[in-house]
Amino acid sequence: MRIHTLQRLFLTGLLTLLPLWLTWVVIKFVFVLLTDVSKPFVAPLLEQVAASAPHTLGWVDDPWLQTALALLATLGVILLSGVMARRVFGQRMLRWMESLIERIPFASTIYGSARKLLDILQTKPDGTQRVVLVDFPHTEMKSIGFVTRVLKEHGSGRELAAVYVPTTPNPTSGYLEIVPVEKITPTDWSVDQAMAFIISGGAVSPESIPFSPPATAAPEAPTSR
Repeated sequence: MRIHTLQRLFLTGLLTLLPLWLTWVVIKFVFVLLTDVSKPFVAPLLEQVAASAPHTLGWVDDPWLQTALALLATLGVILLSGVMARRVFGQRMLRWMESLIERIPFASTIYGSARKLLDILQTKPDGTQRVVLVDFPHTEMKSIGFVTRVLKEHGSGRELAAVYVPTTPNPTSGYLEIVPVEKITPTDWSVDQAMAFIISGGAVSPESIPFSPPATAAPEAPTSR
């Protein structure tokens, strides 16, 4: 009975701490990502300030202060970019930067691909639902994916969907699948609902979800005369 009680307590504690752990993992990932962007610029500046007056300003060289200021600097740049993007001057500057990046072969490929992916996820698809389910690793198991484009099979003309399948709990990593359109299961989920489902490990979701692809109408048999 003691072993059974310990198992129940352990499972209860694990289920209690799991949401906190997932939240910490996501916040830590974003926090480190935002901090590392500005830290190479903020750290040398604070070191120079501390060296100029070590007795009075030596405390500004502490690692915690460097991290906090780097995070604030990155957030400030993001907010400033959002404000500038709404102004005519900012839009002109953005177009100038994009034209500059397009002249760099490898950078232009990365920037153009990322820009198209974000634009696709923010717009409403035509014909094919954006959030879908694909068979993985077999027909009795599904993964959530985002349709980024519909292609044509060479020769037959069959429609194929390029589906980006993100991983849990970090949706920035994932893999790409090319799936026949008739094999994907469309959903009525928005991108935000799908992201919440992925990050939460399935805990945040609507009450129901389609599982099987829609049935296709069988071709009519020719009538004999």
